[in-house]
Amino acid sequence: MKLSTVLIVDDTPANIAVLAGYMEDQKYKVVVAQDGEEALQRADYVRPDLILLDVMMPGIDGFEVCRRLKANDALSHIPVIFMTALSDTQSLVNGFKVGAVDYIVKPIQIEEVLARVKTHLSLRYVQAQLVESNQHLSHEIDARTQAEVELTKISSDQKQLINKLQEAQNQLLQSEKMASIGQLAAGIAHEINNPIGFVNSNLGSLQSYFVTLLDTLNAFKDITFKQGLQADVRSQLEQIWNDGEIDFLIEDFVELMKESKDGLNRVKEIVTSLKDFSHVGGKEWAETDLHKGIDSTLNIVNNEIKYKADVVKKYGQIPLVKCIGSQLNQVFMNLLVNAAHAMKERGTITISTELQEIDGVKFVNVEFADTGEGIPPEIKNRIFEPFFTTKPIGQGTGLGLSLSYGIIQKHKGKIEVDSQVGVGTRFKILLPVVPPQMSCDQD
Repeated sequence: MKLSTVLIVDDTPANIAVLAGYMEDQKYKVVVAQDGEEALQRADYVRPDLILLDVMMPGIDGFEVCRRLKANDALSHIPVIFMTALSDTQSLVNGFKVGAVDYIVKPIQIEEVLARVKTHLSLRYVQAQLVESNQHLSHEIDARTQAEVELTKISSDQKQLINKLQEAQNQLLQSEKMASIGQLAAGIAHEINNPIGFVNSNLGSLQSYFVTLLDTLNAFKDITFKQGLQADVRSQLEQIWNDGEIDFLIEDFVELMKESKDGLNRVKEIVTSLKDFSHVGGKEWAETDLHKGIDSTLNIVNNEIKYKADVVKKYGQIPLVKCIGSQLNQVFMNLLVNAAHAMKERGTITISTELQEIDGVKFVNVEFADTGEGIPPEIKNRIFEPFFTTKPIGQGTGLGLSLSYGIIQKHKGKIEVDSQVGVGTRFKILLPVVPPQMSCDQD
């Protein structure tokens, strides 16, 4: 067990000898000093557990020594017991003011000194234990606080991860849904394409047959009506011709044939658009004609738009863009459908494209502007958030613009929105002609 160290400070050697002897008998380690300066040096070097300090000494007195001890952060915790013949109240008060913990009046009684030393060393030990416990408790509190901060951060990170996983899952489901729709569309297009081929071929043959039949009828008419037939026979033939409305049938047949061909061509355009749009889940990067992609998308969503808006195209001269065309078609479709839904009254959707060069890099700028209701400023910054929608429950997933944003990011491009309530909305897509890095492993 470590012995407690007591510093005895007195200018009388006999007093030091007596006190030191008794202290050593009580198993205390004793250090001595005979004046104030020596006492300060010894205290700083030894760092005793307690100091017995005489007040009346040559040089600096005990009060000043105690004052300097308490002003030193390294020594201020050491308890000081004054030993002096001064027993007046003012001296006692001065002693306590400068930091003493106790006072022993000379002539000293050794039993009293030993009792007070033992008491104050015990108090110092308890105080040291309390300080150590407080420090330990403080460290534990700091550790627990840090642990709570880390747990909170981990919890927050987990929530963010869960949200990201949920977002990724829903985007994956949406992508798979679009891929399934694409496969279905491709199958339908293929199935429709075969009978369209038959009908188109048959209409061509029918038109050829009709031309031959018409020529034959006209020749028959010329021979029958213009050559010398008996009047009653010619009259009967003219009656048959007129009753059958042959002239009207010939004229109407030509018109019907034209309408049928126009309708067939429209079906062929839709089938072609379905083929172009079909592989939404494709991952192949290729040089793509964006105008063709926009046109095919317009054909797909025509029924959604035609009753709500007129479409104005302002296509500029743009090069082919290295991209996943089917995914950009999905972006175009989302923007066009949203524009149509924003129309409370019939309006206009303007699609414009142009080539731009920014810091030496070529970009294609594609803009979709509508004359709809516009987006309120308070939700403008949220429209690209997953699951955010202003549509009634069941009428929107809130993933359309989020997926579009992700697709444009994947293509190393930018998508921005400018909107004014009551005026309309403009989406601007900026796509590099050749992306600097193509993340083919992302969906």
